[in-house]
Amino acid sequence: MDVTTDAAVPWLIVGLGNPGPEYAGNRHNVGFMVADLLAERVGGRFKRAGKAQAQVVEGRIGPPGPLSRRVVLAKPMSYMNLSGGPVNALREFYKVPVDRVVAVHDELDIDYGTLRLKLGGGDNGHNGLKSMTKAFGADYHRVRFGIGRPPGRMPVADFVLRDFSSAERKELDYFVDRAADAVECLVIEGLERAQSTYNS
Repeated sequence: MDVTTDAAVPWLIVGLGNPGPEYAGNRHNVGFMVADLLAERVGGRFKRAGKAQAQVVEGRIGPPGPLSRRVVLAKPMSYMNLSGGPVNALREFYKVPVDRVVAVHDELDIDYGTLRLKLGGGDNGHNGLKSMTKAFGADYHRVRFGIGRPPGRMPVADFVLRDFSSAERKELDYFVDRAADAVECLVIEGLERAQSTYNS
């Protein structure tokens, strides 16, 4: 199946994060931020997804016509390290092949605001990816949003569970917007085009 042309099969776009207002501004929640913006763009509001421990928005992205793509936007409500179960439940419910799942997540080993898109690979210690890979394999797309490494000797867990700094927040909206653009490009035009446009 050509993943860029079979329009009947939806894409499952998963923003990774932790539920609850205390986590909303954390670096670890940048996937939720991108998912929220995509939901805004498709004119939908997140709501509980049946029995799945997740919130979803169904819609279409891309211009009307052959380039329009059916998407299910999702935010697991299970906490990051248990994301795989809710995502797999949604994947099975919507009959989404693994190569049509897109995980949007924070990435420590990339400079702040830098994007990297890829298909498959390891989890690089990211608990959300680890849980997803355990649930249904590694052959899903990733949109990796760079958050950089913690300063000095700050533990990684403390760093990712803190809000973006005031300096970072000045550019955060721009970077989240760009990440949402990258997701749309991936779904509409395919991975190679998205990589050549957004990987830096």
